[in-house]
Amino acid sequence: MHETKPTVHLIARPSIDLDGMRSYLDEVGGASWLDRRLADGERNDGEMLVEFGGRACYRSWEPGLNPNVTRVRTDQREYFENILRSAHGSVLEHANYSFALRNVSRVFTHELVRHRAGSAFSQESLRYVRLTDIGFRVPPALEPVRDQVVAIVEQLEEFQVKAAEELGIDEEGVPFHVKKEVTSALRRLAPIGLSTDIIWTANARTIRHVIETRTADGAEEELRLVFDRIATVMQAEAPGLFQDFVKADDGSWAPRYRKV
Repeated sequence: MHETKPTVHLIARPSIDLDGMRSYLDEVGGASWLDRRLADGERNDGEMLVEFGGRACYRSWEPGLNPNVTRVRTDQREYFENILRSAHGSVLEHANYSFALRNVSRVFTHELVRHRAGSAFSQESLRYVRLTDIGFRVPPALEPVRDQVVAIVEQLEEFQVKAAEELGIDEEGVPFHVKKEVTSALRRLAPIGLSTDIIWTANARTIRHVIETRTADGAEEELRLVFDRIATVMQAEAPGLFQDFVKADDGSWAPRYRKV
């Protein structure tokens, strides 16, 4: 057994095709909006995509394109605050971000996959990946009985190795489907708290919801730990879309505008 700590890695973010975006705006008369955004300096494709979706709903690229719109917000942060305040959350679903979550437990992943709306998951499969060295994180609540916890996990790890030897699945000529069947069976005797990896892709609306629910005071400790880090990442990655989140003294992250 080796002890682990969860880590969070942002591995993908939205990417805009400027030619395609401009060709559309040339048709509807909103190219001035794109010119203004590109002149702002370093662009944020995720936030531009969300704003693009929002302005398309009202044809609010500039005054006059929609007779009902006589004034448009040019400041992007103010625009996003209005989106959040008015709960126009559907436009946040255009921006997707992908995370590699390393050394989280299967307790964590079992909870994470409940947030299936607006999400995609790819998890390390213990039907194919044999357990020869179990990674495990001792939760703070179990620190008083740490020695017993470590002893149990090490015993389970030893069983995994010895059982595979006795069943002879590494002998020459053993077909892969047999190895898979035994590996799949052996995982039933592995601790649910063992460390694993999962790739999680979610849109900004979903990420907002999961940060709020999984950093709340009553949430599971490991999820609070990981989503505290994800909240920090997203405030830096898309500050306009997460501008209303504030971290409380108890570690929870709460948005000013809920149910966006």
